[in-house]
Amino acid sequence: MDPKKSDDVVFETIPEPTQATVNEAPTGEEIDLSAVEDTQTPATPQVQPTLDPQPAPVGSQPDPIDTNFDFDDPHEGSNKTKILLIVGAVIFFIVLFFVIFKVFTSFFGSNSSSSKDVTLTYWGLWEDKEVIEPLIAEYKKKNPKVTIRYEKKDPQNYREKLLARSKDGNGPDIFRFHNTWLPTIKDVVSPLPSSIMSTNEYESTFYPITKTDLKVGDQYYGIPLEIDGLVLLYNTDLFKQAGIALGPKSWEDIAPYSSKLTVVGPSGIVTAGIALGTATNVEHFSEILGLMLLQNGASLSDLTSKEAVDMLAAYRRFAQQPDGRWDENMPNSISAFIQGKVAMIFVPSWQILTIKKAAPDLNFKVTTFPVVPGAKQITLASYWVEGVSKYKPAANQTEAWKFLKFLSEKESLTKLFENASKNRLFGEPYSRVDMRPLLEQDPYLGPVIQQAAFMQSMPAVSRTYDNGLNDAIVQYLKNA
Repeated sequence: MDPKKSDDVVFETIPEPTQATVNEAPTGEEIDLSAVEDTQTPATPQVQPTLDPQPAPVGSQPDPIDTNFDFDDPHEGSNKTKILLIVGAVIFFIVLFFVIFKVFTSFFGSNSSSSKDVTLTYWGLWEDKEVIEPLIAEYKKKNPKVTIRYEKKDPQNYREKLLARSKDGNGPDIFRFHNTWLPTIKDVVSPLPSSIMSTNEYESTFYPITKTDLKVGDQYYGIPLEIDGLVLLYNTDLFKQAGIALGPKSWEDIAPYSSKLTVVGPSGIVTAGIALGTATNVEHFSEILGLMLLQNGASLSDLTSKEAVDMLAAYRRFAQQPDGRWDENMPNSISAFIQGKVAMIFVPSWQILTIKKAAPDLNFKVTTFPVVPGAKQITLASYWVEGVSKYKPAANQTEAWKFLKFLSEKESLTKLFENASKNRLFGEPYSRVDMRPLLEQDPYLGPVIQQAAFMQSMPAVSRTYDNGLNDAIVQYLKNA
């Protein structure tokens, strides 16, 4: 058929199809493409309109409406936002959970058991296994992977063995040392990690003397489980016989008391007023003299100063005749006190155990070291500390410090004291300031605790068996 002509529509003539019937639309009417019918013959090419890009004139047939609508959902944006917020919140809480878990395990991990088996060797000096091992067993219940083997060592040559064997890799993980030893053993001691005990916690827990003895730079190198120093013992029966009702408090009391208590016979002193003035038969003479020097403002480094010379002379006068209260013919001062042959002696508290064991019925009292009138109160510290070897693996060091912190807790120190008291008069005086009220009124240990806050240190302590600085200074003072 002839295509419909229009100014706006251009038709192309396509070769006439074979065996196809095309119904013509009436002139003036639009072509109804739906009217094209198949006659079960091959598809017949159709006339394809080529649209002019110009707009259709008014009255022309509009383009068919596309029923595949793609309208934007007005709620689609808000829904997507909600989904993103939910996903973000889930991710945030997952991350937060893992962060909290990490912090929790990191913080409490220091109190939990080791991730692998660790065996620690602990060298002690004075305490028997029966005192320490119950605490070790208690610690192992909470830390099953940590095994601790306690060994009580002979104090003779102990310091040298500790140094030599530690450097050879055969030393202990944990060991006891004297408060004056740190300068000579620092090469084998590891510092206390702040993650286990911070500086603030340490200094608020223990007495101020530890800051002088155990702190190097910003780090501490040991944990004390006890505190001790010189105290004065006086025989109450001898005081009563001499008509003295109260114990001495200052050096102004010592002079008249000791004179009144001294009994002299035809062959010399029968009962001494006080064990002072000599070096050969006064136990702990170096500590006593050292403390007297400190009280007078003198120093061991210069025994030629006026303060030192005056105090050395004052010490010697107690054994000089005709007014001597003691002499070299008397027995050892501890033995003399046990025998009732001297009224007053100065000793650290642990010597009370020696005396009570030898003379359980001896009547005596304990008081603080006498003060110099008008001067501040001070006394000489002599205590033992637990340290950790730096020659051991890092894991061992960490577990060792954790165990020592456990031993220094109030509950542990109380149990150590109770365990020791099963076989002797008392345990070691508590090293913690907050345990002061527990012993402050104790008849034997009260004076130690009462003066603990005023302690000073000096490497002039006898019976540390260090074959080092203390023994050298003891000998130096003997010759002074």
